[in-house]
Amino acid sequence: MKQLYQRSMVLTLIGALMFCTQVIAQLDLPRGSQMAKVSQRIGITDVTLVYSRPSVNDREIWGALVPYGMNNLGFGTAEESPWRAGANENTVIKFSDDVTIEGQPLKAGKYGLHMIVREDNTATVIFSKNNGAWGSYFYDPAEDALRVDVRINEGPHVEQLMFSFNEVDATSAMAVLSWEKKQIPFKVEADVTEIVLADIRQKLQNTPGFNRQSWEQAANFALNNDGDLEEALGWINAAIEGQFFSQKTFNNMSIKSQILAKQGKTGEADAMMKEAMPLGTVFQVHGYGRQLIGQGQHDKAMEVFQWNAKNHKGTWPVNYGLARAYSAKGDHKNTVKYLKLAHDNAPAQANKDRIAANLAKAEKGEAIN
Repeated sequence: MKQLYQRSMVLTLIGALMFCTQVIAQLDLPRGSQMAKVSQRIGITDVTLVYSRPSVNDREIWGALVPYGMNNLGFGTAEESPWRAGANENTVIKFSDDVTIEGQPLKAGKYGLHMIVREDNTATVIFSKNNGAWGSYFYDPAEDALRVDVRINEGPHVEQLMFSFNEVDATSAMAVLSWEKKQIPFKVEADVTEIVLADIRQKLQNTPGFNRQSWEQAANFALNNDGDLEEALGWINAAIEGQFFSQKTFNNMSIKSQILAKQGKTGEADAMMKEAMPLGTVFQVHGYGRQLIGQGQHDKAMEVFQWNAKNHKGTWPVNYGLARAYSAKGDHKNTVKYLKLAHDNAPAQANKDRIAANLAKAEKGEAIN
């Protein structure tokens, strides 16, 4: 009986200890190496890093706290481990779309991020399919999705480890780990045009496809980003003559004209714009004329600005448009004449100041476009 009682007390104590351990493990307490999260959008692709930020704290970092090469950490299942690229849990990087890292393809998804740092200022950045492990103690090279080799740069002292995105442009960003006086960069690139077009195709099958403006935006994006012109033409035709909506506007007819012109169908493109101009505002027609000047089509631009002056008589900015047309043709006398008229009917001081600056140039025989 006594033995049964003692056994019961031991089991009760073990259960109580296990309960306490579980409760403690669930508490949200501050850590020495604070967690951080940083994201960068490339086109419509999101790149996100979640990591912990250890401090230098007067310690020797490279080759000491962060050993060079692969190392046996004395715990876990890994025979040799890289650095966890941070502290505490596995550093994690997530891509919402397929990307390339240093020119090598990597599928969309979430990856454990590790690094092999070397004394010769080179590093291997590892993207592991295992993103849920603690640190690098369970690293398995068989789970590598990608490895890339990069150069390590010297930089100003950074006390707390930090990831940042530098050199960001329309299709890429440089992800950089900075700590102590070293920077470990790797370039992330996205095929923005193809990713956006794939997203457009999917969205047009859903709620956005019941909105005329969505088809116009889709066609315009394809037009201006080297998309398939036949596909773009189909999209703009859906906006103009769609089953659920049918409306010709200056904007959608202008987009269609530009697609036709890019296909080499200049006659159809010109006819489309002649039909579109009566639907446009004075500013839309003015913008079309400026577009023609930019393309070097000065005679056609003059016709457009003259049409605008005739059909929107006395309104701003028809005289300004004629001044630009005459300047494009090298007629400085008429440029000055119409700039003065434009200055008189400009609606705001900012407009008058801009015209005055162009008038000063025209009076010296300089072009204003």
